[in-house]
Amino acid sequence: MSENLRNASGSSSSSLGSSFQDTEDDHTIASILAEDGDYRASDNRLGKRLSHLDSFPHTPRINGEIPDVNDATVDHERLSERLATYDLTELQMEGDGNCQFRALADQLFRNPDHHKYVRRQVTKQLKHNKALYEGYVPMKYRSYLKQMKKSGEWGDHITLQAAADRFDAKICLVTSFRDNGYIEILPTDKTHTKELWLSFWSEVHYNSLYTNGDVPCRVTRKKYWLF
Repeated sequence: MSENLRNASGSSSSSLGSSFQDTEDDHTIASILAEDGDYRASDNRLGKRLSHLDSFPHTPRINGEIPDVNDATVDHERLSERLATYDLTELQMEGDGNCQFRALADQLFRNPDHHKYVRRQVTKQLKHNKALYEGYVPMKYRSYLKQMKKSGEWGDHITLQAAADRFDAKICLVTSFRDNGYIEILPTDKTHTKELWLSFWSEVHYNSLYTNGDVPCRVTRKKYWLF
């Protein structure tokens, strides 16, 4: 009995410590925003240069099945050719299940390491605006929300919509899809104040996009998703 109490106490302390660290992280990000006066999102030069692109309507959805190796290879080649055509370069995100949130954090703050903060903001958006997103979730919404709170859980097109809504951002997605290579995700009933540019290797990986020559140099600690 006493052992169980010690275990429960340790678990509670760990949970409280984690919660405290999350709060500290949020305060750190808030300080960054206060210093800069706004999110450090990419400027609009890229958007102006690619304003001729026709976007496809965005429908929020969960992730589909991961393609087999042959299809994934073809998709990756298609995406690479598309990026070359648009004179874009990917800043590679770590393939740890957080790539979408890392890419969003890089576009917002020029730092992928703030992905935990971005995930928390997105899940808060999902939690407090259930009516906006529940219809796109083919499972119990509470289970979906609990799942998305976990670090390493892959983001989907529902979390992208929630991110657009939370950060008042237009998310510009260059994809490996055959027929809809460019998708714009707009905030719901809002005017966007920033643009975020991501690449999407269909059902496999997200990266942060820059014009050629503008990609920041960073030292990475983990393995990339690359062939």
